[in-house]
Amino acid sequence: MKIQDQGRRQRGDQTRERILRAAVREFSAHGLSGARTDAIAEAAKVNKALLYYYFNSKKSLYTAAVNTVSDKVVEHALTAFHPRFSAGERLLRSALIHFDRILAQREFQSLMQQEMVRFHSGQSQSMPLFAKRAFKPLLEKLREAVDEGIASHEICEVDWLQIVYSIFGANVFYFLSAPLMQLALPFKPFTLSSLKERRKAAMQFLGNALFRDRAHGTKLANRILADTPMPPIKKFQLGRKHA
Repeated sequence: MKIQDQGRRQRGDQTRERILRAAVREFSAHGLSGARTDAIAEAAKVNKALLYYYFNSKKSLYTAAVNTVSDKVVEHALTAFHPRFSAGERLLRSALIHFDRILAQREFQSLMQQEMVRFHSGQSQSMPLFAKRAFKPLLEKLREAVDEGIASHEICEVDWLQIVYSIFGANVFYFLSAPLMQLALPFKPFTLSSLKERRKAAMQFLGNALFRDRAHGTKLANRILADTPMPPIKKFQLGRKHA
């Protein structure tokens, strides 16, 4: 009986995981109001009733989908803070992971944008939880890295929050401003070559800007780039508007 129970639990977990994967795709593409539970059930290859067996409502399924994607993204982001890395390396790795997330994790980007809109209108229940459970601990890790880097004289002595804004803000602005920049400058920001160039330039800039010893910062940035290949990009992403 125990083996049978274990098998049932395993099948149940697999079914729930399929439903969540299908829900993430549907909600990221159409939002909470536009997503169809019929489409989620069909994509997960389950009966619609089974969908409601695991999740009480469409809204609870949406919340679970947001949390699932967020947890995976944050788990990956925290890999930048391995104790073997120096404080400066942790900051550089955080910057590169963030660039690559915007580039490749389109479902997370879409869901977070939707949640920000819902949060501003007082409808989001997921965003405050995400801020408390994931974003706040990440900020604490970043502040610890800056404080440690300043104390060890690896990082320039500047406001820690300004470093955070500089690390992440430049990445966000590149993707947000790309459609306008494409009209003003003779380049296409979402070709593979442009993305590789911007990714490299962002790291090299931080290697020069954050470190007291620029040669050390540049060497560190180049090593991290060499150790971290750019993630694969689906063809449909290139040339589309990113945010």
